[in-house]
Amino acid sequence: MASSSDPPVSCDVCDERKQKAEHTTHNTVPIEEESPEKKTQTDVHQMIQDRMKKIQEIKLSVELRKRNTDKERSSSVELFSELIRSFERCQSELLKMMEEQQKAAEEQAEDLIKELQQEVTELKRRNTELEQLPHTDDHLHDIQVCEHLTRVCLGWKGDISPDSSGSRKPLTEAVGVSHFVLYSNLQALNQLKKTHETLNEKLSQTGLKFVQKYAVDVTLDPDTANPHLILSDDGKQVSLGNIAQDVPENPKRFDVACVLAKQGFSSGRFYYEVQVKGKPAWCLGVIRESIDRKEEIIPSPEDGVWALGLEDEDTYIVIDVPMIINICGETPEKVGVFVDYEEGLVSFYDVGSRSHIYSFIGQTFTEKLYPIFIPNFCDEDKNSNPLIITPFS
Repeated sequence: MASSSDPPVSCDVCDERKQKAEHTTHNTVPIEEESPEKKTQTDVHQMIQDRMKKIQEIKLSVELRKRNTDKERSSSVELFSELIRSFERCQSELLKMMEEQQKAAEEQAEDLIKELQQEVTELKRRNTELEQLPHTDDHLHDIQVCEHLTRVCLGWKGDISPDSSGSRKPLTEAVGVSHFVLYSNLQALNQLKKTHETLNEKLSQTGLKFVQKYAVDVTLDPDTANPHLILSDDGKQVSLGNIAQDVPENPKRFDVACVLAKQGFSSGRFYYEVQVKGKPAWCLGVIRESIDRKEEIIPSPEDGVWALGLEDEDTYIVIDVPMIINICGETPEKVGVFVDYEEGLVSFYDVGSRSHIYSFIGQTFTEKLYPIFIPNFCDEDKNSNPLIITPFS
């Protein structure tokens, strides 16, 4: 119990229970009159509590943000991984589709080549039969030929149709379509004769004798020759050497083993001959002036090269878009090259046998053309003989 000399204190309990004996001697004051020091302590304590609470809130916020970041990172990684898997699937499907398209294109090309080869064989057979036909105006002989053609066309031998006794009747007594077939074949024969005459006329116009009238003097250009090529002093021979020559750098010079002629042509017709005797592989033709001389040359019209190559001694290689054509034949000793600029024609001839080898037809030339010479179409030790530009007499 406080004495009467003790300072008054704030006691809500005493204030409310003054009626009780144990609190009757306590002095009380209102809380507003309490000392400023105690009030300041209370405020500081409250501020501490507030800041501790704020710290906890910040920590909680940081933790939540970290969890969200980890979650987002995980989601991003998963999404990116799925995108990669999706891309790989698409890439695999695309490659598979491209392979299937390539295979289909190759099969289609093979089928087309087979069909064309069959057509060539058939045309050669027909041409042989046509050349063997006797040239006569005798109408009776034409009828006999037509009878033979009719039997061939209808698959019959000897007489055509049996009578009631089982014997066969002559063609002119056949019932039904026989006279019509005879007349039709007679007309076809006349047309074949006209076609043959036209063909002979065209062959005489475009044959070797005709194109040789346009012979020109061609000389090799050393400024275009690959350093491994060896040129003769007169510029008429070229062969492939084992060691690169010490030649000056030149933008006209080719990085591949070829050389051009000095002479270029942008109109008219021209013809030249090249000796290839003893060479199992070579390549000849013409090339457009603007071709890239520092890159690999693809001998195709699409790339500005109209060329004929020989490999394996008896197989000609011609790249005539959209296919590669192989032509087997005797190895020539001398090849003639003829160009008709306006007609878009490049033809190759076996001079020795005076036969036509191959022609690029329907081409479009828009710039100057130069003869091109490649002495070694493939690498072979026995292919050391030079290509020789021979004079035409």
